[in-house]
Amino acid sequence: MSFRLQPQPPARPNRCQLFGPGSNTKLFAKMAASAADVINLDLEDAVSPDDKPQARRNVIEAIGDVDWGNKTLSVRINGLDTPWWYRDVVDLLENCDERLDQIMIPKVGCAADIYAVDALVTAIETAKGRQKRIAFEVIIESAAGLSHVEEIAAASPRLEAMSLGAADFAASMGMQTTGIGGTQEDYYMLRQGQKYWADPWHWAQTAIVAACRTHGLLPVDGPFGDFSDDEGFRAQSLRSATLGMVGKWAIHPKQIALANEVFTPTQAKVTEAKEILSAMEDARKTGAGATVYKGRLVDIASIKQAQVIVRQAELIAAGE
Repeated sequence: MSFRLQPQPPARPNRCQLFGPGSNTKLFAKMAASAADVINLDLEDAVSPDDKPQARRNVIEAIGDVDWGNKTLSVRINGLDTPWWYRDVVDLLENCDERLDQIMIPKVGCAADIYAVDALVTAIETAKGRQKRIAFEVIIESAAGLSHVEEIAAASPRLEAMSLGAADFAASMGMQTTGIGGTQEDYYMLRQGQKYWADPWHWAQTAIVAACRTHGLLPVDGPFGDFSDDEGFRAQSLRSATLGMVGKWAIHPKQIALANEVFTPTQAKVTEAKEILSAMEDARKTGAGATVYKGRLVDIASIKQAQVIVRQAELIAAGE
């Protein structure tokens, strides 16, 4: 362990991020009333070019008019390779009230992308006298983004969360798939005539989790395109949670409950974690650095693992 302690991520639930296009105002109240922890009002992929100015106006109005409760409220701006992103930032921060929590920056390829948005946001906040500092979340969805994921994670103190955007990432990598996340039919191993499907997103997710945990960010899994496949969504969510991700996107309301279910530690897991902490405390009192719990060895490292589960459960309970 380095003497530089691993920073803790922001203390907020992030089990499900619900996306909705800024061009569809009828969805806003439903999104606010949902069980999602984070709301992402979208100005990017879900909005056609002709609708972007109106979608921007819709979002600015909704930020102040809709009761978003205690949810984290975020707006996904357009990518830095488009002519729309700067106006997204300027109009949002010059016109919306301070209920806005985050800006999501898509298709980030390097730390300089974050620097550019940070400079503009900082100037507007100063000029307008905004009291609440806007946080950033970013999407890794290109070969460049994953190659530079470490420097991106360290690029700004505003940065709080990072997601994997599977569809654009697949396109950038030249992957032969049109699926958004999940199992890929042609990505399998063959043994004794039997197919065994591997996870083509595993390595990218692991890189994102490592960068996020190194720099105190929330690692989040991105979209699962087939919203008719509940078990596929649940399977990918379970893999993501096991790797250390804290939540997943929902591109359809039916995915909210699935994400919340997976990324909320079960009562059995919380109970076990607390029992491990208690067993290790008893061992500490006798001068031992390890003990046996239900037939298996637990030690100081087990304390850290158990604390992750307990902290997560307490955080979710506090936000409900």
